Amino acid sequence: MSGAASIGGHDRPAVPSSHEPEEMPPIAPRLLTDLLDHAVEFHGEWPAVDFMGRKWTYAEIGDLARKAARGLQDLGVTKGTRVGLCLPNTPYYVVCYFAILRIGAVVVNFNPLYTEREMAHLVEDSGAEVIITTDLALSLPKIEPLVGKDTLKRVIVCPFADALPSMKRRAFLLFKRRDVVHEPHDLRYVRFMDLIARDADPEPVIRDPHDLAVLQYTGGTTGVPKGAMLSHANLAANSAQMIAHVGHMPDHQERTLGVLPLFHVFALTTVLNYSVDTAAEMILLPRFEMKSFLATAKRTRPTQFFGVPTLYTALNKEHLHGEFDSVRVCISGGAPMPLEVRKVFEQKTGVNVVEGYGLSEASPIIACNPIDGLVKDNSCGPAFPGTALEIRDPDEPNRVCKTGEKGEVCARGPQVMKGYWNRPEATDNTFIYGALRTGDIGYLDEDGYLFLVDRIKDMILCGGYNVYPRVIEEALYEHPMVAEAAVIGVPDAYRGQSPKAFVVLHQGDILDEDTLKAFLSERLNKIEMPGAIEFRTSLPKTMVGKLSKKDLAEEEAARRAAGS
Repeated sequence: MSGAASIGGHDRPAVPSSHEPEEMPPIAPRLLTDLLDHAVEFHGEWPAVDFMGRKWTYAEIGDLARKAARGLQDLGVTKGTRVGLCLPNTPYYVVCYFAILRIGAVVVNFNPLYTEREMAHLVEDSGAEVIITTDLALSLPKIEPLVGKDTLKRVIVCPFADALPSMKRRAFLLFKRRDVVHEPHDLRYVRFMDLIARDADPEPVIRDPHDLAVLQYTGGTTGVPKGAMLSHANLAANSAQMIAHVGHMPDHQERTLGVLPLFHVFALTTVLNYSVDTAAEMILLPRFEMKSFLATAKRTRPTQFFGVPTLYTALNKEHLHGEFDSVRVCISGGAPMPLEVRKVFEQKTGVNVVEGYGLSEASPIIACNPIDGLVKDNSCGPAFPGTALEIRDPDEPNRVCKTGEKGEVCARGPQVMKGYWNRPEATDNTFIYGALRTGDIGYLDEDGYLFLVDRIKDMILCGGYNVYPRVIEEALYEHPMVAEAAVIGVPDAYRGQSPKAFVVLHQGDILDEDTLKAFLSERLNKIEMPGAIEFRTSLPKTMVGKLSKKDLAEEEAARRAAGS
């Protein structure tokens, strides 16, 4: 959901504070697999997944998850084993997600766009013993060097073409052969069809809703990726809150258009968990490509769409022809949505978009504008059902701010994480009197609507993805000519923000932007790549000699205001 941004409204007078959680019955803790079990039992014949025109029912998905769970156990996966999912949106993700959880193991989400170094860090930090990926050149070659190092013992390879309809499968194998790689002839590699070959139930495992379900990596305030420990109960609660917020007709099947990646926590809750919880049909696309996206929307007539602002910005440039006519629920998250983008999309489609806000540590949603009700411009809405928001003084965190007074946004609710994986000190610093500290500055108005006005974190939000300046800076410092480097986020009309690097070279060295970007391309993914690199003879520093990003940000803002 949205991160903080300079989108707040005017200051409000300080009056009595605190927005109480929306009334809803207490949320009973559930196992995530209960969501699938219920859908299979009551709506087994309903379509669960539409992937490029090929469909699976809930009964079929449940059966595949059952077989995959047993296959994982036969490979030695037990309760608590961390299993990485490095997959685009495919039926494989849905099946393997529930298979892992069925046997008490833990899902570790990997972005297939990660560099080898980023993947290595997640393997080392999480202790992942198995990774499930596709045979696409996008990801498998980056995983191969990690097998046998640290804890990684096995790789399960899911042939991408096998999930496609027959005609598209033949076309893919004919015209996209270069996109496919073959795994090594090595017993440590297992094909998905071999994983599910044994038609047997998994051995029973004693599980509890408060068991760890997902490690969702996030940068937090330091820029060092940390694993947010989300339990079954946390994620299932956020799904229940979605149902309370959106409304649900049990005998009516919704259709969720899922182009947001399931490894992203926003999509994990809205596209996957919530859809399964309501037995909705998930229309999955492996990536965003405009022509395919619009054709899919036209063919499937979705009733629900969850997107990030960059998606809406891109759609606003297109000539739309009724692709969203059936959409009832449309929510923007992942990054702040510019008001103009929302207004243009609503005018073009006739569909109302509401903006929400959250973070990985809260599964992720903690606030959202109502689907039917008052939507306030530049606000991310009131507290999500069953959630309490409070604004605390950043300088005196024990003091809760009054209505209209700016402070750090904090949240309480059943969706809030257990803590950070193997980081007790970071966990302690992220909670204040039991409330989750978001690191974002905002205020609550007299109606309990949340407005975000600033960002505490150095994290840069690029089209809904978290980009950490430290990662880019470390890559810059690997170049032998770079003496100093600092990275900040600057406004970007398409992605919301993009990284900009400021670089000082060693005396006498000569280096141009294109050459340095080519060097970085081997170390950073496309999302992390700086949009601009500015070479300087010196960088501003604080009194104690640290590079001052604050000064750089102020200089950049002044320059843009002057139109230079």
